Amino acid sequence: MKILLSAYACEPGKGSEPGIGWSWALGLAHAGHEVWVLTRANNRSAIERALADRPEANLRFIFYDLPRWARWWKRGARGVRIYYLLWQWGAYRAARRVCRETRFDLVHHLTFGVFRHPSFLGRLGLPFVFGPVGGGESAPRALRRTFPLRGYLADLARDMANWLVRVDPLMASVYKRAGLTLCKTAETLQRIPGRYRDKCRVYLEVGTDARVQPPPRHHATEGRFRVLYVGRLLYWKGVHLGLMAFARLLERHPEAHLTIVGSGRDERWLHALAQRLGIGEAVTWISWLERDAVLQVYPRHDVFLFPSLHDSSGNAVLEALAGGLPVVCLKLGGPGELVDDSCGVRVLPGAPAQVVRGLARALLALADEPRLVERMSQAAERRARVQFSWQCQVARMEALYLMVRAGRTAPAQLLPDGG
Repeated sequence: MKILLSAYACEPGKGSEPGIGWSWALGLAHAGHEVWVLTRANNRSAIERALADRPEANLRFIFYDLPRWARWWKRGARGVRIYYLLWQWGAYRAARRVCRETRFDLVHHLTFGVFRHPSFLGRLGLPFVFGPVGGGESAPRALRRTFPLRGYLADLARDMANWLVRVDPLMASVYKRAGLTLCKTAETLQRIPGRYRDKCRVYLEVGTDARVQPPPRHHATEGRFRVLYVGRLLYWKGVHLGLMAFARLLERHPEAHLTIVGSGRDERWLHALAQRLGIGEAVTWISWLERDAVLQVYPRHDVFLFPSLHDSSGNAVLEALAGGLPVVCLKLGGPGELVDDSCGVRVLPGAPAQVVRGLARALLALADEPRLVERMSQAAERRARVQFSWQCQVARMEALYLMVRAGRTAPAQLLPDGG
């Protein structure tokens, strides 16, 4: 097929949304499709360097950015959203010009993958796939009592933005024109207006390269049980709950150690919490690492702790699984779908004390049973590299493209095994 892929974020060697845009473009091109990627001009230098090293005949790029006068909108979070909306309109106009000269079989909006943010590419008159999109997840209300006040108010504002999608005519236009809307989680699907849900399916967009072998595991180095967290240090990532659970682990395993890789607005708050809990000496903070260096960190630990409260995907969770780490997370959002009982422990949400106890029990069970860690480690790597390999993900997407082109409804079950 000849595919027009819209990926505002698309950059090689990166994680999160830029990595998703690049990986899907590359995966579809490797599968033999002619892929034209519409992306921001500021991604050009990184993309051209990557293609100079490893040319890809099936991959072409259309670089577009707003005029210089519009770039002042990018100041602040609200300004970035306005800039993104303006970019989407300009990208549609650029795509319309390209479509006059090139006949595409399908257009697919990929990034940003947020169900509140529109794409205008459905107006091209081509079969249109929107997503996978997320953002409909919300932190359980009982756990919001543990947030700083700023975080509590921010989540209330996010709830309101999610509710407004139901009455947003711009988003209604997107969902109406889409032949298929892919939602990262069931929570996001439920946020989409009911009249469009028959064209929506749950589909996680993350994947891993099964051809790349992970570094060898180093189990319980120096006899210490090693716990790892990788991600931004923001209140809704639940790191504060993880610190409280780790403090309980130390009561029975004083040799245990927690490494936290990441930075963010709530870093100082979390440092202060670790000191109040008396666990400062058992926690190592690493503010930033290159992605390749992060991938080397996973196998040096025994378990991955990721207590996020409303993550749509969980790229770090899949990286941890591919590195052979059992995962302890909440049964929420993308992490709750990526992890199953063979390769980790998913703690049910509830009252703060209940969640902390659940996380601590999971860590203790793994610290007490090295054989359980080994079994879950093998299952984690197998799940990541079989169920969520890019080859499998692309094959599923190809089948969906054919259904959309034929005007057929996609099957209800798209995840590998329902999580």
